[in-house]
Amino acid sequence: MTRSTPPEPVSPVAPPLQGRVLMNQDWRDLTYLHWAVPPERVAHHMPPGVRPDTLDGSTYVGLVPFHLVDAAPGRSSRAVPYLGTFLETNVRLYSVDVTGRRGVVFLSLDTDRLPVVLGARLCFGVPYRWARMRHTSWPVAGGEQHRYDARLRRPGKPVTSRITVQVGTAREADDLDHFVSARWGLHTRRADRTWYVPNTHQPWPLHHTELVELHDGLLASVGLGELAGRSPDHIAFSPGVHTAFGLPTDARRPRTYERPARSSGAGRP
Repeated sequence: MTRSTPPEPVSPVAPPLQGRVLMNQDWRDLTYLHWAVPPERVAHHMPPGVRPDTLDGSTYVGLVPFHLVDAAPGRSSRAVPYLGTFLETNVRLYSVDVTGRRGVVFLSLDTDRLPVVLGARLCFGVPYRWARMRHTSWPVAGGEQHRYDARLRRPGKPVTSRITVQVGTAREADDLDHFVSARWGLHTRRADRTWYVPNTHQPWPLHHTELVELHDGLLASVGLGELAGRSPDHIAFSPGVHTAFGLPTDARRPRTYERPARSSGAGRP
């Protein structure tokens, strides 16, 4: 039996990627909606060797729409035409593996590019789904509003989502913001092994955000429909960051360097 290491500190400073860069891309116009849940509510969704990460005894379920822009292989600045830019909405959980690395576990990732769905499922085992999607924004007094629409392309009863938020002035990040946004990798199951795919980016710039409208079926589609019936416990908006991904590694293999000293210290169970 593998012995678990205590979780690494939560830090808005990304650890350096080790080895080759797999791809790089921009994440823009991103909205965070999060609900606090007991960790046992989502523990069964975790791959082997991974457990729910917690902050003050709770873990979080995220509903996160955004615009992925200019994805390119390696460190290249030449984006992949058409397939390198698309809309996405994901339902995500927060995880920690036996080596203490914190990450994200995706329950769904919905996008409007079918080849991306097929490629990501085949190569990384992540649950991408094909959907019709739309993002619109317009100015309002004191800021702007953003609306995200999604509809899964599948037979049967329609599964749709509409999220509208009002975005205001910039604000400082708190411990909960860091807990859900300072995530330097994802955990996924592929070929009977749990993998960790690292990533790096600058700290998220955040803005004051109010929820205007939420009519969501994506949470229900992954077995968490009760959450859409209550207000989120955390809301934030970011204009975006540039990010890069490293090569997948075995989730049982720890990092091999010293983490930067700067840390929020938040989120230790």
